[in-house]
Amino acid sequence: MEAIMAYLLLGLAIGAEVLGTSLLKSTDGFSRLWPTVASLTAYAVSFFALAIAIQKGLQVGVGYAIWSGLGTTLIVIIGALFLSEPVTLVKVVGVALVIAGVVVLNLGGVH
Repeated sequence: MEAIMAYLLLGLAIGAEVLGTSLLKSTDGFSRLWPTVASLTAYAVSFFALAIAIQKGLQVGVGYAIWSGLGTTLIVIIGALFLSEPVTLVKVVGVALVIAGVVVLNLGGVH
């Protein structure tokens, strides 16, 4: 049950981080109050949930790899779909390598 809770918290951490990052452009360099507050709050929730997930037994390296890898992948997708950012072959290869790295770390953590 602890492991399930750890992964649910990790999912919350990823979602909050993706939200915070997605809001960065709307903060206009942290010069707009409410988008800035929303972005920083999302980041705070993300770090708190990640810390609790690790406290519940998630390995730091694996948890951080999943958090950063999925966050990066989702932000590239959101950038392409909603922020008019170009999808290049280099980005696709980069995301594939990030995902491969997360998979390898998770396979290496299985006992």
